[in-house]
Amino acid sequence: MPMKMLRRALGVFGLVAAGSLGFASTAAEAKTAPAMWSVSDADTTVYLFGTIHLLPEKYEWRTPKFDAAVNGSQELVVETIIDDKNPMALMSVLANMAFSPNLPPLVERVPAEKRPLLEAAIKKSGIPQPAFDRMETWAAAFMLLGNQYRDLGLKGGEGVEAVLRSSFSSEGKPIGELETNAEQLGFFDALPEHAQRELLEGAIEAPGDTSKEFGKMLSSWTKGDVAAIARSFNRDLAGSPELMDALIKRRNANWSKWIEQRMTKPGAVMIAVGAGHLAGPGSVVDLLQRDGLKVRRVQ
Repeated sequence: MPMKMLRRALGVFGLVAAGSLGFASTAAEAKTAPAMWSVSDADTTVYLFGTIHLLPEKYEWRTPKFDAAVNGSQELVVETIIDDKNPMALMSVLANMAFSPNLPPLVERVPAEKRPLLEAAIKKSGIPQPAFDRMETWAAAFMLLGNQYRDLGLKGGEGVEAVLRSSFSSEGKPIGELETNAEQLGFFDALPEHAQRELLEGAIEAPGDTSKEFGKMLSSWTKGDVAAIARSFNRDLAGSPELMDALIKRRNANWSKWIEQRMTKPGAVMIAVGAGHLAGPGSVVDLLQRDGLKVRRVQ
């Protein structure tokens, strides 16, 4: 699995923090904006904003239209809420799901030619190898991915969700989630072993031209190029239908039904989820339109 597929698989989750790759906003990009839609009826408005979970430090992406939607929303809903003040809550969920008895050693779960890469990644992580041997394969991939982000100088606090949560919290507005931490991790836990091993192989690959790849993805998002985002996700996950089904399709279906239920209550709410969930056929936007809801792009 290419490294970009693993980042995409994890990046569609709210569990990934934001960071800096040294990119700067260009004048051309500043004239455009990330995609946003509204779903509305007589007394309800739901804004759908496609996010990117990894953003450069001080990257300019907010617009007057977006800020107006935020100011007009009484509630924020994100994919999942990570309690920054209590990180052990997430770690506890992870620990309860990540370990199983009688697993083969982790090095035996990758092809022989990739075992040196895996051993180097384990050493770099600082986690004892016996601990990895007791981890389910998806969890080991999740932990080893931290090496990749550290190498790229990524850090938390700049992502769209983090910024929005801070904004809504400071104004005393409620913040909800579409999935719990356990539900999100459960999508990985339920993957067949061969798909989990694809994740593991992706976690130990060298980043290569990550900066160039991320730049393209960032540019598409900043410009609101929904077609390019859809092509990217479809291409990157086409080689693993299990990942596509578990991480994209089923969640899109769940979220569209949640939104339809929310439309029965008055008020305005901002929903911020990974941009890939709002792009192309089978997206949340597409599913809502198929069910007859009035969805229009407002940015």
